[in-house]
Amino acid sequence: MKVIDKIALVLIIIGAINWGLIGIFNFNLVEAIFGNMTVISRIIYGLVGLSGLWGIKLLFDD
Repeated sequence: MKVIDKIALVLIIIGAINWGLIGIFNFNLVEAIFGNMTVISRIIYGLVGLSGLWGIKLLFDD
């Protein structure tokens, strides 16, 4: 597994945990750490979204 694949996987896991916290406890971890839609939190959300798209590629790798 390449480094970029590992980074994407970590970001996908962070996004999944955040969505789980939102769904179960109505608690947004990214917002709690970085603030409500600050530049940094928007970058985090963007990176998680791009990682999700990269994760599609991981499904088809051998």
